[in-house]
Amino acid sequence: MDIKLNLNTKDFSGKDLIVVSAFQKTVEAKGKKKETTEVVNTHWSKELKEAFLAIKSSKNYKASLGERYFFALQDGTEVCVLGLGDKKALDLEKIRKEFANFYKAVSSKYADVSVAFDGFVKGSKEDSLKAIVESLLMTAYSFDTYLAKKSNPTLKTVTFDSAEKGTSKKKFQAAIDEATTVTSAINFARDLVNEPPNVLRSTEYAKRIKKDVESIKGVKCKILGNKELKKEKMNLFLSVNAGSAYEAQLVHLTYTPKKVTKNTKHIAFVGKGLVFDTGGYSLKPGGSMVNMKFDMAGSATVYAAFKAAAEMGLNVKMTCILGMTDNAVNSHATMPDAIVKARNGKTVEILNTDAEGRLVMADCLDYACDLKPDALIDSATLTGACLIALGTEVCGLMGNDQKLQDKLLKSAKNADEYMWQLPVIPEWHKDMKSNIADLKNIGGSRFGGTAKAAAFLSEFIKNDVAWAHLDIAGVGDSQSHLPYCPSKGASGLVIRSLVDFLKNS
Repeated sequence: MDIKLNLNTKDFSGKDLIVVSAFQKTVEAKGKKKETTEVVNTHWSKELKEAFLAIKSSKNYKASLGERYFFALQDGTEVCVLGLGDKKALDLEKIRKEFANFYKAVSSKYADVSVAFDGFVKGSKEDSLKAIVESLLMTAYSFDTYLAKKSNPTLKTVTFDSAEKGTSKKKFQAAIDEATTVTSAINFARDLVNEPPNVLRSTEYAKRIKKDVESIKGVKCKILGNKELKKEKMNLFLSVNAGSAYEAQLVHLTYTPKKVTKNTKHIAFVGKGLVFDTGGYSLKPGGSMVNMKFDMAGSATVYAAFKAAAEMGLNVKMTCILGMTDNAVNSHATMPDAIVKARNGKTVEILNTDAEGRLVMADCLDYACDLKPDALIDSATLTGACLIALGTEVCGLMGNDQKLQDKLLKSAKNADEYMWQLPVIPEWHKDMKSNIADLKNIGGSRFGGTAKAAAFLSEFIKNDVAWAHLDIAGVGDSQSHLPYCPSKGASGLVIRSLVDFLKNS
């Protein structure tokens, strides 16, 4: 989809469809105590108002949130009035959702659409523009790689018309460019998560990341296979890979901005990249094994944030560690009751081989801590318990540094994404202790499973590194309540929150 700007104009550039906003105002009916609603369209041109009022059915239009009304001008150009309800109650997320629904309604009918942008501003003009572009590009996403017959949308061009002076072009274009860069990274991550597991093996996943970063300035990549992981003593990671026909892969990415000073922050990411999870010997039931290709969404999430920030040239140093393997079953696979020594020297009693993500993450977190970042953030589809605690709409947040967690919560709010902090209490740390090893990989009961997993991970944070853990098990896929996310498949959520965090670092 081509996004264009048309500034310093009162005309419409769209050849097929013009989109204008309308608001709803509650007023007292004359001579009555009863309230009624009126349509607010004072920002329309005289031509639009006259054409609208000339249609008898227009009197029934109330401009409630999401209510659309179509009519035609004398030259045949169609107009869509997009109702936004009470302007005081409007926010960027509502605009984002309404443009997503609008895209779905018109994308197969019109090729060239123009948006009367000045009527869709809430707060900052740049933020409003960015929200709309984000919405359109995220909603336009589809994963059709394996469809014999692909259905391509008719909509090719969207132009934002504005009376704003041409001097605003630079900052407006910057908003469009940022939204395009971030949504491109989101859609790249969605593609990775949606790939079937017989295609996206750990080795293939690593190759794709390596190829993708080749064109990004300031980024370097190295990949560690089984031989290198053995040298690093990453035995927990290798224990998960033991039953696989494919080597484990640790992808180590670094980004160095153009200007590095003593004040330049170093942010490290770690992502769980389980390209498929059978549960190992603690085998999942058949129904629970479906969609386990999504178990690498944590790694795709942090990579997408890293990618977007690097492409934007943000002035922050970044490291991204992606731990990739599948959890399969063969005669070499790790058995329940096994005890394995981690990279940091602690021994772990593996009571459940389906609690494998935390084993991969443990060694990767220890490896990342050696780099002594200013902040370390990991992302993983780690626990089904997170869905019980927070549903499928909220990302779980835990960690060892309140300031870092507060910054992430603020960034999630800025991005209009749901994130909630969960406590990690001393009793749960105690519950992760084993009688015959330093640690065990599951707690003594199923209660508090999400935070107990975080308590386990915290055992591998060293060098006083500020650390935050994001459990995206609920939000990583199938967000049907958000019109700009696929109802089934990878969501790409949390990426915008992480990019906002990096921008403010």
